[in-house]
Amino acid sequence: MVNSCLAFSRQDLDHHCDSLGAGASQGTALAEGRGQRVGTGVAETASQSSLAPLPPAPALLEGRGMQIQTRQQAKHSVSAPKCTEKREVRLERDTRPASALLVLDLEWGARGMSWRPQYRSSKFRNVYGKVANREHCFDGIPITKNVHDNHFCAVNAKFLAIVTESAGGGSFLVIPLEQTGRIEPNHPKVCGHQGNVLDIKWNPFIENIIASCSEDTSVRIWEIPDGGLKRNLTEAVLELYGHSRRVGLVEWHPTANNILFSAGYDYKVLIWNLDIGEPVKMIDCHTDVILCMSFNTDGSLLSTTCKDKKLRVIEPRSGRVLQEASCKNHRVNRVVFLGNMKRLLTTGVSRWNTRQIALWDQEDLSMPLIEEEIDGLSGLLFPFYDADTHMLYLAGKGDGNIRYYEISSEKPYLNYLMEFRSPAPQKGLGVMPKHGLDVSACEVFRFYKLVTLKGLIEPISMIVPRRSETYQEDIYPMTPGTEPALTPDEWLSGMNRDPILMSLKEGYKKTSKVVFKAPIREKKSVVVNGIDLLENVPPRTENELLRMFFRQQDEIRRLKEDLAQKDIRIRQLQLELKNLRNSPKNN
Repeated sequence: MVNSCLAFSRQDLDHHCDSLGAGASQGTALAEGRGQRVGTGVAETASQSSLAPLPPAPALLEGRGMQIQTRQQAKHSVSAPKCTEKREVRLERDTRPASALLVLDLEWGARGMSWRPQYRSSKFRNVYGKVANREHCFDGIPITKNVHDNHFCAVNAKFLAIVTESAGGGSFLVIPLEQTGRIEPNHPKVCGHQGNVLDIKWNPFIENIIASCSEDTSVRIWEIPDGGLKRNLTEAVLELYGHSRRVGLVEWHPTANNILFSAGYDYKVLIWNLDIGEPVKMIDCHTDVILCMSFNTDGSLLSTTCKDKKLRVIEPRSGRVLQEASCKNHRVNRVVFLGNMKRLLTTGVSRWNTRQIALWDQEDLSMPLIEEEIDGLSGLLFPFYDADTHMLYLAGKGDGNIRYYEISSEKPYLNYLMEFRSPAPQKGLGVMPKHGLDVSACEVFRFYKLVTLKGLIEPISMIVPRRSETYQEDIYPMTPGTEPALTPDEWLSGMNRDPILMSLKEGYKKTSKVVFKAPIREKKSVVVNGIDLLENVPPRTENELLRMFFRQQDEIRRLKEDLAQKDIRIRQLQLELKNLRNSPKNN
């Protein structure tokens, strides 16, 4: 808050003081009207003759410990403590002459009237959200009604994937971005899971590869053909089994190719090397369900939030917990690394059940740097951070608005910018990678909003208003591209490397040269009594047991049908043989 004081001449002040001293009864009435004097009007009038003459204005100001400031001096003064102090002085000295009270009132009124909000200069202060036209939305999509706290949506520069409602098993749609408008009800789906799909994520380096996890305890890797699906896809490129309970989260490593993280309801995080199709590491430090995972820029640190109300920073290759915070006053739900600022931002709930955000130093989680309450709604807050613009977006599940802030490395750290408002509530949000944005329109972020009630996917573009139509280098710095910086073996051996950057100005539409190759597993056999033990692995979970049971039931039914047909064929052949023997030619 910026404070200012009235600037007036000393002669004017003397004139006011003399006039008030001459009419002390009027000053007494003024003091009574303000509630600063105690007593009746008669008693005050009787004591007028005993009032001492007023000192000159300079002595009055010095005696009260006050000074007159000009407007230019007041621009740099700090307000809150001084204003509070002067109010206290006024309340304590309620027996002073009315002229002194007037001086205080004039100064306090000047401070109050001249208050101006302090704005921070920022190139993103006027960022606004623009909803795409109806013909550029995706309509008629049966969005899942699952209450799992995920986005159920994943976007890249080619495709939009949405988890859908299905009668049996789990499925999700994959739609080319140019195929906007109404989607046919019989549009081909990816439907290989036996349980509900809980999370989907596109490979950051190969735009045709998507990972999904499900309640059937599996993680599957799918390859989507260019141009989209022509028929239902049921065969995954890779099926990964390692969790004993349902899998709720999947995350790709930000710099290493073919490294995938999965978190299950068995409280474990598995690290998969897709070159061999096997888990290579297991992080087993959580005591409850893992709610969120986030990587720093080079992928050397993993941060997790958990239902045990703890925030952890983990070294993923060793599984060692580097920092841990027990969040009693701030129950964390989601976490995100703030780029290279060595900061973490979490969203959660305060002890009064209000939604709040907290900023942490990743090297010291003993206390949050700041905590800020957002509102009293109950929906989960999803944080999205853009490391290029240092902007933070907060979107609540079930809300229609998106708040956005600018993050700075110095206090106050969080600077509120604006808020995008919409009447339609959102179930989840997909985020377009940077190389898929429209730089000609100064688009710095793009959401794909899931509106379940309408079966609608709305693109929302966050735009920096600029008059020039040329490329704006100040809002589009070098950004992580589509080339991996490390191979799986290099990362697993302990190497860390920053992502390979690309410019959005030239060649940002180029396709990645990385190709996904499913591992070829040599078929080994250990035969005992005519049974291949490696091919007939015993089930590890109840779901696997049920799957195997139903598979065997189908196989038994098919074998019975084959056997019945063969019996009929045998009888037919026997009859034909009898007929041949009894024919007259044979006689």
